[in-house]
Amino acid sequence: MKSSKYRPIIRRFCRHKMAVFCLALLTVLILMALLAPVISPYSPQKPTGQFNQPPSAQHILGTDRIGRDMFSRILYAMRVSLLVGFLATAISTVIGVLLGLVSGYFGGAADKIIMGFTDMVMSFPYILLVLVAAAIFRPGMWSIILILGFVDWPGVARLVRGNVLSLKQTNFIKGDVTAGMPRRYILFSEILPNTIAPVLVYATSVFAISILDEAALSFLGMGVQPPTPSLGNLLNGAESLSVLTGKPWLWLPAGAVIVLLAVCINFVGDALRDAFDPRNS
Repeated sequence: MKSSKYRPIIRRFCRHKMAVFCLALLTVLILMALLAPVISPYSPQKPTGQFNQPPSAQHILGTDRIGRDMFSRILYAMRVSLLVGFLATAISTVIGVLLGLVSGYFGGAADKIIMGFTDMVMSFPYILLVLVAAAIFRPGMWSIILILGFVDWPGVARLVRGNVLSLKQTNFIKGDVTAGMPRRYILFSEILPNTIAPVLVYATSVFAISILDEAALSFLGMGVQPPTPSLGNLLNGAESLSVLTGKPWLWLPAGAVIVLLAVCINFVGDALRDAFDPRNS
């Protein structure tokens, strides 16, 4: 029964050839990041060659300013950036879903307070809010995860609230209320499963944005700190004009991976949105 339920969704998703290709590429990149200790030929933090050595048979992406293998560092940097993106998305999604469920279902004072706070957070320029929070707290991976997680939830909360308000008017929810079913059952067993699809689609965009935000903050020195590699702090080499023009292996591969991750996630998210919409059958 469950396989037949998801079969139309998979079929609609597979119509998007570019999204299928991006999903395959994204899977390869994630596997490479997870298997970094196995794949990487060198330690990401120990010098293994000459300084600023260009790509060669020994170091396929060259070495950095202190002789560390760039290919190994990029593999480990992907792990860090993907972990930041995933955990920040998970935190913001959980917060947004819970607040959206409470706001939409109970209404009244709870709705006014939650939506008022949501509107207040959304009224601040997003990047300014992230930069201020990053400047207040000590730079580091876990600080960035918490900052992004507690900044990205308002969009999820408004999305869930809108879906809950719509579902409250359906006959099966009204029937549950009339039958005296517990609110916990109605919220988490009836309403939440019917809200997962739009939340999942929205979460893909948050995932991509979180990876880009981590890269931006780490590039500015307010995110993941060296010697721990992340895709953002690997781009620090691009601050120098001589490196930017004469040593592209120090920044171009990391920049290309950031672009690939963001583009692939966005293509997959667009395809999921169409796949979950039955009107596209």
